[in-house]
Amino acid sequence: MLRRLALVGLCLTGWPARAQLNESDTTRLQVRAALTGNYQKGNVEVSTVRGKLDVVLSPDRVSPDQVWVFKSQNASLYQAFYGVKADNDLFSRNYLYYRPGRRVYPFAIAYLSTNYRRKIDLRYFAGAGGTGQLIRRPGHTLKLAAGAVYESTRFTAATFNETRYDGSETIGVWRVTTWLGGWHSLWDGHLRLYYDAYYQPALSDTRNYRWQYDVGVDFPVWKGLSFNALYTYTHENVVVQRIRPDDRILTVGLAYALRKVHRR
Repeated sequence: MLRRLALVGLCLTGWPARAQLNESDTTRLQVRAALTGNYQKGNVEVSTVRGKLDVVLSPDRVSPDQVWVFKSQNASLYQAFYGVKADNDLFSRNYLYYRPGRRVYPFAIAYLSTNYRRKIDLRYFAGAGGTGQLIRRPGHTLKLAAGAVYESTRFTAATFNETRYDGSETIGVWRVTTWLGGWHSLWDGHLRLYYDAYYQPALSDTRNYRWQYDVGVDFPVWKGLSFNALYTYTHENVVVQRIRPDDRILTVGLAYALRKVHRR
């Protein structure tokens, strides 16, 4: 007999979806905290805990035309199968935007992550770029961004599917990043669709690249409470030997909308 206990936490969010924490909004503070999980015991033993904390903050307390806006997106994932750890990951994405209310605006970026499954002990990169708002009307947003970053990754192994990197546990490269993301309110707000995708090739090696896309939906339920689902697909072309380059994950949960607006 298979018994399953689903653990789903409430989400506190500036908008009810991760991709809808928008630095171009005129709110002073947006916050989203989420906790989802799964526990199975019997024929299959699985335990999963996934948490997120996203924040968008503008220090400007007077005018909604923000000059500087800070965004931080943080996630953790833990999974175990039959008591054997499969994932124990942290991921922190941090941005500093200048006048994001404009059609085109610059940003600085800093990422920090670990990935147990991919044998990544520590990865960080930092750089800068610009964002263009292709569509920005009520209920519909579409943005395109591009930039350059320097990345350093320390692995727990020194043999890779691309042999040119063998012999060292650390790989450092310059990368170009392109990103596309959008979110849309449909059916008079009864469904919200959001998505984003990025591509990161290394400047020094055409075979060293990665890409990822997310697609999610929100179904508002009652007074800011909504059900949401998010599907993520990632591909990393340079990996440690015997590690697969592709990963897929689907998460579901509840969200609660909360935001603090500017006061004149």
